[in-house]
Amino acid sequence: MDALEPIKQKIYEIRGPHDSKICNTAITIYKELLKVYLVVGFILRIVLMCSTPEDSSLGIWDIVKALVVGAVNDVAMSTVLCIPILLLCLGWNDWKYRRQVAIPILALLALLFGYVTFTHSVFHEYGSAAPAVAQAFVGYKLASFALRFFLPRIRKAWRTATIYLLWAVMLFLLLGNTIAEWFFWDEFGVRYNFIAVDYLIYTNEVVGNIMESYSIVPLLILVAVMTATIIWLTTRRVRFRTTQASTPWQLALHVAVALAAIIVSWFYLSRVSHRLESDNYCASQIQQNGCYDFVEAFQSNKLDYAQFYAMIPERQCREVYRQLTALDTRQQTDTIAAYWLTKLDIPTENVNVVLITVESLSASFLSAYGNEKHITPNLDTLMQHSMVFDHLYAVGNRTVRGLEALSLCIPPSVGESIVKRQENRCEGRTVGHLLSRRGYQTLFLYGGDSYFDNMGDYFGNNSYEVIDRSAISHVTFANIWGVCDEDLYAKALQVFDEQAKASRPFFAQLMTVSNHRPYTFPEGKIQFEGDPMCRDGAVKYTDFAIGQFLKEARSHEWYDRTVFVIIADHCASSAGKTSIPVEKYHIPCIIYAPSMIQPCHVSTLCSQIDIIPTLLAMLHTDEPTPFTGRNVLSEAFWPRAFMATYQDLGYLENDVLTVLSPKRQVKQFRVEVTADGTHTETLMQALDTTLVKKAQAYYQHANLYIMGM
Repeated sequence: MDALEPIKQKIYEIRGPHDSKICNTAITIYKELLKVYLVVGFILRIVLMCSTPEDSSLGIWDIVKALVVGAVNDVAMSTVLCIPILLLCLGWNDWKYRRQVAIPILALLALLFGYVTFTHSVFHEYGSAAPAVAQAFVGYKLASFALRFFLPRIRKAWRTATIYLLWAVMLFLLLGNTIAEWFFWDEFGVRYNFIAVDYLIYTNEVVGNIMESYSIVPLLILVAVMTATIIWLTTRRVRFRTTQASTPWQLALHVAVALAAIIVSWFYLSRVSHRLESDNYCASQIQQNGCYDFVEAFQSNKLDYAQFYAMIPERQCREVYRQLTALDTRQQTDTIAAYWLTKLDIPTENVNVVLITVESLSASFLSAYGNEKHITPNLDTLMQHSMVFDHLYAVGNRTVRGLEALSLCIPPSVGESIVKRQENRCEGRTVGHLLSRRGYQTLFLYGGDSYFDNMGDYFGNNSYEVIDRSAISHVTFANIWGVCDEDLYAKALQVFDEQAKASRPFFAQLMTVSNHRPYTFPEGKIQFEGDPMCRDGAVKYTDFAIGQFLKEARSHEWYDRTVFVIIADHCASSAGKTSIPVEKYHIPCIIYAPSMIQPCHVSTLCSQIDIIPTLLAMLHTDEPTPFTGRNVLSEAFWPRAFMATYQDLGYLENDVLTVLSPKRQVKQFRVEVTADGTHTETLMQALDTTLVKKAQAYYQHANLYIMGM
């Protein structure tokens, strides 16, 4: 007997069998995926080359480079896409079925299932289908693991089915994505960019448009048939063997190697691949990998305005913009005098401003704009004692859009909001910077965690002091979004008292969260027929909290020298028959300061970006500002409003909505108010070129010259 046999046996036990078939199966799936990816990528690039414009001038070198570099990009991306295989590979082992391991796993899954099923779990805070999805997923994991533990005979069949299901899903998504890339190229002439990300954000609208524009069902059937064919051809050559599982040592080794390959591939895609791009733009687009471009677009959060939108010459743009925004300061001040009560013996530089940005408060919720449910009694009463802007429109349909508009006072940017971008240092262009330079303490108070939507980073680096949920010690109620509005207002009162003691005026912007799905708030605060945990109930609680805040503020010494501005960040819904339904952008704006401002209704058409410039004029601030927004109360004000999605840019003037879209498209709609107060938008056959030029000047100047995007 070989004297080394006991040592060999020990090594064998530690390392496991030499033919670790499960890990070999993972490698086999990767190899097959890589083959398909390279073939499909090659065919797609040939098709894209045949679809390039005639003036693209693709030379032989451009074609060769696009195919070679493109293949390298596909190899790297296919390696990254093996993450699902790696995750599934973690479960491809038999040692987890040992009793000492399996029993704790079953107990943990059972406890988790009980938590998501019989308690008010964290998933209920998200609302919608999150609780049901969590219950289904955990329930499946519990049932499937229990079956495999108690019925060992089914493990091989179960593992085989799982492997082939994973392979089928990956193939289906790969082939479907390839077809989608072709359609995207055919429409926009580029690989995936932020427009593709936008398609995921506006799922309902986009899916409806795709279903109407393309034969989706036949295409899905074609993809399914192609997937089945590839699987059939693959199984004729190779078999995914599942008879032997890996040991923990082998599993750790293979996972480490796979992670290293994935990291190297991602480094290449993110840091190296762009350096290999051709000088020919079309060739560079062809050699790129669509999946990575999508991820990069999601991270960069912006579109190239100059590439996708109709432009006018720079000199003409600056001249038109100057004409539209240059207002006479004296004229602004004279117009303001009718609204500002000079009898108050308070220097305007000592006036505080509290800007309450209310989550999803559509104008349609208020009685003054036709609502008959009486869910905003406090705001309805407040409007009788305030300056009210009756025709004011939000610039977008996300919170970050409202925050961008109220802090920068410029038309919306294309792509993602500036708030969420990495390049969000605005070099002194924010309201916070302007007022802090004038001696104000500028604050941003948020009931949630300020890392959400990058709010903390944006405001914290643009002259605001950020106070969020982490600074609120006394919490009476909270959900997944943050503390209830009452708790936020209680914290605000405390902060304002501290600022008053410092004898320094303050500008504070508050962002509420209660009027948001899942519409949960403290019980017993409002009277509501039926279940109050709904949209109307949340609106009524939001209104209640505002009323309580103002009632409490009246007892504080800083109250009489404070202007309260109540405005929505956006409407509750933005879906409509057109990409920019005007009525879904109509929001309330109330300026309340009973000892300083006379009650009145301002019927001038205006935008969210105009509120702060109007306030500054009311405070007799005559220094120049970098804002596009202007003083609404000035006789020189040009009535217009801006409203946009992430890619469609709307400009409303004289009942005409001009929409600038990617592919340099321009459309105009005649906007009419119907008898029930809603709006209709009718496509105009002939463009009003004057309004088109104004829209182009505003958006081109804001996106290219003001922020340098």
